[in-house]
Amino acid sequence: MDAARRLAGGIDTVTDCVGRAISWLALGLALVMGANVLLRYGFSLGWIWVQELEWHLLVPICLIGMSYALRHGEHVRVDVLFQSFRPRTKHAIDVVAAVLGMLLALIVIWLSIHYVLQSWNANEASPNPGGIDHRYILKSLIPIGFALFFLQSLSEAIKSYDAFRSAQ
Repeated sequence: MDAARRLAGGIDTVTDCVGRAISWLALGLALVMGANVLLRYGFSLGWIWVQELEWHLLVPICLIGMSYALRHGEHVRVDVLFQSFRPRTKHAIDVVAAVLGMLLALIVIWLSIHYVLQSWNANEASPNPGGIDHRYILKSLIPIGFALFFLQSLSEAIKSYDAFRSAQ
């Protein structure tokens, strides 16, 4: 079990590092959105690439942020029910949820690979004039984000199983 704990710790460290790095995009997104609103409504100026940049920043925040949220217990849970369970039951539910999260991640990765490869092969860009090119790079974050989610779910499964074994 020591090797599994070390693996979980390593995954947690990677998720924390990547999550903290990506979190800076939230500041960039707020600045871009604020500037976009100011320019559009204050000066009647607007560019398509600025609007597209907003969701180009939002995508990595969401796809990487889901693993970071899982790591720190900020994910959605039905706490009204969960808080009344015994510790051992809570850990069992966490193990099942982590395994289901891993399965979901594998399904999304599997289904997105063709979609991403098709985008790379077509050298996909924005269909809008003046939009952002290289959309395929952004689409590549789908399997990457869910691969990190798979790993973080594995870490949570290891930690929850370890806690389940030691709980009364």
